Amino acid sequence: MASNTGRAYFALLCYHFNPDDVTRLLGIEPTKVDAAGAYSGLDKPVISAWELSTESASGEVDVFALTDSLVKQLEPIKEKIVAVCKSHNLSPRLGVALTLSIDKGETSPEVGFGARTIRFLADTGAFIEVENRLSGRV
Repeated sequence: MASNTGRAYFALLCYHFNPDDVTRLLGIEPTKVDAAGAYSGLDKPVISAWELSTESASGEVDVFALTDSLVKQLEPIKEKIVAVCKSHNLSPRLGVALTLSIDKGETSPEVGFGARTIRFLADTGAFIEVENRLSGRV
């Protein structure tokens, strides 16, 4: 059976923005972008996204360590993040994506955030998003 897997990510989302502008302004390469909103019409709004993610971890997934590692990368550009969110009306979020094993012998990862992460969230106005999926059908 599959073991637990998880990753942490920081995303900036909004309608009608080009993630390449955010990359240029922040000076950091994202791990994923979706520029669909940059090319959509006002009659059918589509969300664009800029995302920086950790590598996926498996087995004993340490959410505290994943988010702390991500925040350490972002802290040096915290003021730039705040400025670009204001200038582009972006919604910042820190997410955790977990795929949970259906193996009865596997424990679920503890989901929580350390003081450094909480401080970063407060300073940037970001909110938390936790996604849980099962590794297989029960």
